[in-house]
Amino acid sequence: MNDPYRLPEHFETARFRLRRVNVDDAQSIFDSYATDADVTRYLSWTPHHSVTDTVTFLEFAALEWDQGKGFPLVAFDLQKPAEILGMFYPQLSGHRVSYGYVLRSSAWGKGCASEVMHWLVDHALSHPSIYRAEAFCDVENPASARVMEKAGMEREGILRRYFTHPNISESPRDCIIYSKVR
Repeated sequence: MNDPYRLPEHFETARFRLRRVNVDDAQSIFDSYATDADVTRYLSWTPHHSVTDTVTFLEFAALEWDQGKGFPLVAFDLQKPAEILGMFYPQLSGHRVSYGYVLRSSAWGKGCASEVMHWLVDHALSHPSIYRAEAFCDVENPASARVMEKAGMEREGILRRYFTHPNISESPRDCIIYSKVR
């Protein structure tokens, strides 16, 4: 039997360093992106009102890592190692890994999400028990769709009324699903 899929607690891509997130990151995350309405527009959560909101989320994230269900990682530019750029959050569900991510607005358009997602997708599909890497985005979020394409994922279609983005609407919205399979 194969060992269950897990991510390393820290690794590097060509330009970025990633490591397991911890509760000590709360203030940095709060200051860099968790309160930004533009950054959280297409996410499942509303901007944080206090660092306590961020701590609560990070406690949950730590539990997911310990249980092997999710692997939240904070990302740093190798040239600016003290500045959190954002978070990548692979979640394991049987034979597939689903991805979510968020970047501070100053990191947008610089290739971080594409480079890291490419590494994460390749890593997952190299494991013998993982057959599918997937992610989705709101139909009105073409930048995120492009990230998934650059990461090697293919568009599968539209998931109608699939996901609620509370910063846009209280009703579920259409989303585009992307995947890479082996």
